[in-house]
Amino acid sequence: MTYEWIKALHVIAVIAWMAGMLYLPRLFVYHASAKKGSELSETLKVMERRLLRRIVNPAMIATFFFGIWLLELNPELLHHGFMHVKLAAVVVMTAVHIWLARCRRLFEQDRNKHKAIVYRFVNEVPAMLIIIIVVMIIVRPF
Repeated sequence: MTYEWIKALHVIAVIAWMAGMLYLPRLFVYHASAKKGSELSETLKVMERRLLRRIVNPAMIATFFFGIWLLELNPELLHHGFMHVKLAAVVVMTAVHIWLARCRRLFEQDRNKHKAIVYRFVNEVPAMLIIIIVVMIIVRPF
């Protein structure tokens, strides 16, 4: 019974993390088009900071915590190829998370270096990664 509860908490954390990972780059699309110092730019700074600090970061930490706990309870999963692919996708997702956090800091300082089109592209990366992760865990193709 404990394993199922931990798995449920892991899935809830993943959903929250992914919601934020999909929304944050969308905010950046609007922010990249906003005039520096404008009311919209300042509002977006607050929204981005709160989203990252209150939802995305805690959800990522919870995802890792419950995921590692699940692996400790079922370590034989690490002997399967699907888990290696899933974990590689999680590493890439974490790298995207770190990059987005750095971008947020640059927006905060009015030093954004990218156009809106870059964030439109980056907005698709978490969606593609979550597809890979879900397929690996549910279908377990290898």
